[in-house]
Amino acid sequence: MRTTLRFAALLALGLITAACGSGERETDIAAREGIILIGNGGEPQTLDPHIATGNPERKILGELLEGLVNFDPSNLEVFQPGVAESWESNEGLTLWTFHLREDARFSNGDPVTAQDFIYSWSRFLSPELGAQDSSYFYHIRNSEAYNLGQIDDFSQVGVSAPDDYTLVVELSRPDPTFLYLVSGPTLAPLSQRAIEAHGSSTDRQNPWTTVENFVGNGPFVMTDWRTNQVLEMRKSENYWNADAVALNGARWYPIENLNTEENLFLDGRLHVTGSIPPDRVPVYIEEDLATLVREPALRPYFYMMNVAKPPLDDVRVRQALSYAIDRELLVDRVTRGGETAATGYMPPGYPGYETAEVLDYDLDRARELLAEAGYPNGEGFPHFEILINTSESHSKIAQAIQEMWRTGLGIDVGIYNQEWRVYLDAILGSNFDMVRASLVQGPDQFGALEAFRTGGSRNLGNWDNTDFNRLIRSAETEGDLDRRTELLQDAEAVMLQDLPVIPLFWAKNNFLRDTRVQGWTPNPYGQHPLEYVSFSGGVAE
Repeated sequence: MRTTLRFAALLALGLITAACGSGERETDIAAREGIILIGNGGEPQTLDPHIATGNPERKILGELLEGLVNFDPSNLEVFQPGVAESWESNEGLTLWTFHLREDARFSNGDPVTAQDFIYSWSRFLSPELGAQDSSYFYHIRNSEAYNLGQIDDFSQVGVSAPDDYTLVVELSRPDPTFLYLVSGPTLAPLSQRAIEAHGSSTDRQNPWTTVENFVGNGPFVMTDWRTNQVLEMRKSENYWNADAVALNGARWYPIENLNTEENLFLDGRLHVTGSIPPDRVPVYIEEDLATLVREPALRPYFYMMNVAKPPLDDVRVRQALSYAIDRELLVDRVTRGGETAATGYMPPGYPGYETAEVLDYDLDRARELLAEAGYPNGEGFPHFEILINTSESHSKIAQAIQEMWRTGLGIDVGIYNQEWRVYLDAILGSNFDMVRASLVQGPDQFGALEAFRTGGSRNLGNWDNTDFNRLIRSAETEGDLDRRTELLQDAEAVMLQDLPVIPLFWAKNNFLRDTRVQGWTPNPYGQHPLEYVSFSGGVAE
């Protein structure tokens, strides 16, 4: 029966190939050819780096585009040269100068210059494009004013090019993590010629991101994209460091069903999975299988509420819902992947930042608050739904919380499931009552919290808190990094009192990896650049 189910899943995904007839596993053939097969969760919503907001998109874009520097997963303290072969900052960490290499090329052969960064950054910050993550970069001088349409001359923004191979960036506050921000695809250079050959730069429907039109500067180029089947890429012959790239290509499979993904791995169809069914993690741990990777993560898992919609507009309701969740039970009995019950929003792991310890399970207090809000024993409580994207793990978590609220508070909450693209559209349009979310955070705690201020890139539940906004603004202009940390901790305290989001747990990345895959180094940001990945010889264990 299990074999039949596996075959049906494979057939449905269009992954049965002629190679099966030879008896040779697809992973063996691909490894021999230097092509890695990766489970990527959902189907990418877009490959426009300025519009993309999810991990399935960013993982792929990180291979097609290269920023000023490269993230090194094996040494989180050091960044490797990217388009910039060297760089320096002033003592105050507010002025950064990047010296670009002259051998950097786009995939169409055009040289990459400082003007390509200025074009990309001006497009990203343009109010016409409406990029979701623009507020993350408001500490670039005058970028907020430009993004909000208060100034229309990008030369007033703190980004300049004294010559073709020098880029100077001026910040409004110190940022010791700025190199991390410029290592991702969001601030990578873009080819103006390639984009505007197909329409306006700020047209979100511009088809420049299709296979035949996409021009990037990363170590790989896209060669095929079959929706809901596979996205293929090969090593770029125009990449400046192509000789150091061991892989010849990659295939990314959008597999939302975790059981199907696990079966594909076990059947020799994937080298790496995006995740693993939660109930299978203890089995792999007990059997001590070398294929299981347990990766630390700076990633809170939480429910965001649309505070403009009753009854979630009442802080007493939000607090009652939070108090009624037994987070320890959730991680012990439901997620079972080594997650930690959240006691605050910000996960442990930020140097100098004290993890909040205010969230707890108090059913009596939850019932009191619900009664104060006008719903004693849940009577008359309006129905609302938890929006999740398609995944067994998200479904199990939602069902567990649904049951906690039903038995503990006497309220009926629904669960609404959507596939990845539709789910993202709903979130970005604030078209939800409550939605599950999990944000992979970088090394700077400011960006993780700033995203929830009024107008922030992740404040999609219409939250508006004067005290939180004031503290974030103060932290934004604070030059003393210790004092800035104190302000951010105060801001988190306000957030945990008003609860626009209900933190559930601090996640852990659990996935399966073929033992021949080398250089796929675990790190808290979940980044695994293929530039560092290779295959060892032999047969997978």
